[in-house]
Amino acid sequence: MSALGRIRRGVLVAAIGISVLAALLVVGAWRNDSTIEADMGVDTAEVLSAGSLRSAVSFVTPDGVTHNPELGVLYPTNLTVGQRIEVEYAKSDPDLVRVAGRSAAVAIVPAASVVVVTWLVAVPAMWYLRRSDQDDASSHSEPSTTSG
Repeated sequence: MSALGRIRRGVLVAAIGISVLAALLVVGAWRNDSTIEADMGVDTAEVLSAGSLRSAVSFVTPDGVTHNPELGVLYPTNLTVGQRIEVEYAKSDPDLVRVAGRSAAVAIVPAASVVVVTWLVAVPAMWYLRRSDQDDASSHSEPSTTSG
């Protein structure tokens, strides 16, 4: 296999890998939601820090224990520090907490966008590499004509 063929295969493997990871992200979010819904507790939490990817919250469960989940709250979009929000958590694992009313459905659009952009870049790149590889192969296989 030529160098361009190996690069083309690498682009394909990378695109498939990114697509699989995006799908696993959505599956993982749905699994977390299922865990929460199977044994749900609801409480009011205070937002301690807010970011687009991670927001920290603190809440007290009915048994009087204060929880500040190390990984933050799931689906933290549009939260502000000091805000009091309703959260849903798994009673069996109070560190697994999400903003009330939000679900894994919010992960579908970003994950699908990543997959679409990945393939919008990978397909033309693979096509270009294939064309270049074929052009390179055909230029090396043309017989030379000599006048004698």
